[in-house]
Amino acid sequence: MPHLENMVLCRESQVSTLQSLFGERHHFSFPSIFIYGHTASGKTYVTQTLLRSLELPHVFVNCVECFTLRLLLEQILNKLNHLSSSEGECSTHITCETFNDFVRIFKQITEAENLKDQTVYIVLDKAEYLRDMEANLLPGFLRLQELTDRNVTVIFLSEIVWEKFRPNTGCFEPFVLYFPDYSIGNLQKILSHDRPPEYSADFYAAYINILLGVFYTVCRDLKELRHLAVLNFPKYCEPVVKGEASERDTRKLWRNIEPHLKKAMQTVYLREISSSQWEKLQKDDTDPGQLKGIKGSVETVTRDTSSMITHSQDTKVHTKEHVR
Repeated sequence: MPHLENMVLCRESQVSTLQSLFGERHHFSFPSIFIYGHTASGKTYVTQTLLRSLELPHVFVNCVECFTLRLLLEQILNKLNHLSSSEGECSTHITCETFNDFVRIFKQITEAENLKDQTVYIVLDKAEYLRDMEANLLPGFLRLQELTDRNVTVIFLSEIVWEKFRPNTGCFEPFVLYFPDYSIGNLQKILSHDRPPEYSADFYAAYINILLGVFYTVCRDLKELRHLAVLNFPKYCEPVVKGEASERDTRKLWRNIEPHLKKAMQTVYLREISSSQWEKLQKDDTDPGQLKGIKGSVETVTRDTSSMITHSQDTKVHTKEHVR
């Protein structure tokens, strides 16, 4: 699918594998798929994009938000019920407290005509949090196709390996798919794809090349790099906007952006300052440390509180000695 290749960059192998596993709509798919990889390696984006592009019936649930068994099961069932309901039909809220109830209600919902003859996908993001819930939950999801006798596939998205998931009692083994970290070439291609339309591809690619040259050794998180690219680009193209340099004058553009990228190195990952504060910093040409007022205030309050506690403790000691 050409349009899918343009939407999902540098993950051709993983997309091809998932498409093979999904197969045709009416075919029984693999009962469970375990996808793992580091943060910002494209697991969630690729899975969601593929399911939406292929228009496959699916429910997506974040296990951080659904931190109890009841919340998780009800979220899945209510989203699934919304899929099975016809447009304009108001579906009632479903309550579910046990996994046995979940299996029973799931079978009822998937009898709907629009879900009957195709695979239903349940995507559990941040699946590592399932380990903190009831012991029967993970084995139950792994065998959901068998327990319900329905064409359903459960997809687990996690940042940790399957070996840390596997219960000691044994369980049904899912299909395991690994998403490796993006290489510097992958990041260059993906970030260059975010080019503003008013600038040439070569100009923006040169900017991304400079950005990665500075930050790649300390940060390989695609989300953070995207944030940094958006944040610093106005400063990079400032000489071009003012007419002081052309798009090909890379040396002058580098000299203009270099000190600002060094400042950004101090705040990468920490997000000690907001985007609006960072823009103010660039305009005023001040040091990032000067914008950490909140942090400084907290430290002052902490010191004052510690002094009060120490003074209180000293007072108690003197009082006890006086009593004696």
